Amino acid sequence: MQNHEIDYRIFGEEMQCVEVELDPQETVIAESGSFMYMSDSIEMHSVFGDGSDRAEGFFGKLMTAGKRLLTGESLFMTTFTNTGYGKQHVAFAAPYAGKIVPMDLGKLNGKIICQKDAFLCAAKGVQVGIEFQRKLGTGLFGGEGFIMQKLEGDGMAFVHAGGYIMERELAVGETLRVDTGCIVAFTSRIDYDIEMVKGIRNMVFGGEGMFYAVLRGPGKVWLQSLPVSRLAARILSYGTTRGKEEGSILGGLGRMIDGDGF
Repeated sequence: MQNHEIDYRIFGEEMQCVEVELDPQETVIAESGSFMYMSDSIEMHSVFGDGSDRAEGFFGKLMTAGKRLLTGESLFMTTFTNTGYGKQHVAFAAPYAGKIVPMDLGKLNGKIICQKDAFLCAAKGVQVGIEFQRKLGTGLFGGEGFIMQKLEGDGMAFVHAGGYIMERELAVGETLRVDTGCIVAFTSRIDYDIEMVKGIRNMVFGGEGMFYAVLRGPGKVWLQSLPVSRLAARILSYGTTRGKEEGSILGGLGRMIDGDGF
């Protein structure tokens, strides 16, 4: 095993956090902004690239950091190392309501592909890179563009997604059609493509977009019930548009009760 072997506990229901237990000299890497708390003997450092120490020399680290920049992440990641003599703990919090999913890469053929903002933290040695979509149509209309994140190694990694998380195991040739925003991650043998919604009426009035993702087995797929983009769009619509009842008497009474006035 090349990656550090870490233990963990996940707390909470809707707003979760993961507490990682580190033996002496063990390290966990995390995205900037996910840190929650740490024990006294934990030392924190910002590192250039993904912190895996597999890139040789400055040019190798520069390439790794550049790949992270393409996925919209920071050039730097944060490492947390236990420099004491006993077991120590460090915790990371989810950025919004949803679930934290632990993934043992050693049991997932050493690689998963996930949406760009899904990664939360991982054992040191896990490589956080990019995965280019091979098909032009998938890149243009797949919702995630040409670039997704890939996590490689044989250690534990943790991803976060919105709402309820569903795992599906697809058999050889089994197909699942999914809203592009609902994909969290899938294993490396899953074939990912996009397909146009059939029927002009469905495309124009269906409210579900013109394309959906097609996932074909064999492999495992993780799906989320509430993509953060969908949540943000709904919140934005409430802040910029008037509700259907706002011109009625009941709408006015409701606003008075809520303290919003007229």
